[in-house]
Amino acid sequence: MKILFAGGGTAGHINPAIAVAGYIKSKHPEAEIVFIGTERGMESRLVPQAGYEFHTIDVEGFQRKISLENIKRNISAASKLMGASSAAKKLLRQLQPDVVVGTGGYVSAPVLSAAAKLGIKCCIHEQNAFAGKTNKVLAPKVDAVMLAMPEAAKFIKPKSEPIVVGNPVRQSLIDMNKDEARRTLGLDERPVILSFGGSLGARRINETVADVIAAHWKSGEYVHFHATGKYGTELMPKLLAERGVDMNAENLHITEYIDNMDLLMPAADLVICRAGAITVSELAVQGKPSILIPSPNVAENHQYYNAMTLVSRDAAELIEEKDLTGKLLAERTLALIGSKERLEEMRKNALSGAIFDVNERMYQVIMELYSARK
Repeated sequence: MKILFAGGGTAGHINPAIAVAGYIKSKHPEAEIVFIGTERGMESRLVPQAGYEFHTIDVEGFQRKISLENIKRNISAASKLMGASSAAKKLLRQLQPDVVVGTGGYVSAPVLSAAAKLGIKCCIHEQNAFAGKTNKVLAPKVDAVMLAMPEAAKFIKPKSEPIVVGNPVRQSLIDMNKDEARRTLGLDERPVILSFGGSLGARRINETVADVIAAHWKSGEYVHFHATGKYGTELMPKLLAERGVDMNAENLHITEYIDNMDLLMPAADLVICRAGAITVSELAVQGKPSILIPSPNVAENHQYYNAMTLVSRDAAELIEEKDLTGKLLAERTLALIGSKERLEEMRKNALSGAIFDVNERMYQVIMELYSARK
């Protein structure tokens, strides 16, 4: 059995593929797992690190904003896409996979299109509540469409009924409970606020979280963990100093990056963050009340739609960045963290939509296609 995964660009497109690949190997140690991506995407590092065979094709995405520079880049992208289609067909003939799985990103378009034309069983997985352009184009061509969130169904037109499977979430995060996480971190009984804006750091989140911290730190009532991101390491100390906050206060933990999310998220009582697909799924499986601030700088505003999957279940509150102020975020945060009843209600609502057996669901879809191959 040989399964080929195509996807890349961001960790959100790669990590689901790696998670399912590992699950397949646990069930079928003899299975061959192969990946196709690009040299420039994160897949070129993450896939070999995971120990899988990795092949590349040269393809790049189209720019949506109209400018002279972007027109030039789009001409180059169109030329590369033609070459990528030919390269994908050549690779597929060489590798001869039984099933091809697309997990998003522009690299999946030529690979899945070629697989469909060659009669190879293929499927796609859409991580967001608003289906991306690549998957919208591929949906009518492939044999099965898997969705992380049922809300995405209205944006695509597949051959057959799409299958809701969820987003793969690290098992370590699923398995960790709040009490154990807090004991491991050495926390007391005070409520915990967790905030972050991504690995690079979102300036508006850093600015407004600084106001949240300024509003509560002196009382010592709450413990606050905040990740500044790469571009916030110099900014955040400056913002806090301007607000008279002692960064070394015992109830504040300000770091560039959170490398123990499988402990911090379970330990938290309230999470303030963006609304990436995997993050939203993690909040659901952990039953975490949240204040979501979708990034406005993503394709087709898809983080807003991701956020609404929790907001519509009353598991999260939404603040769009255009409405975001430090005063508003501080008010919302303190109102929520101060109400155990409200937090418990949101916790139950978040869990109500969680999917815990994602890998098994995706595995079943792939195995059905494997059984049906010619």
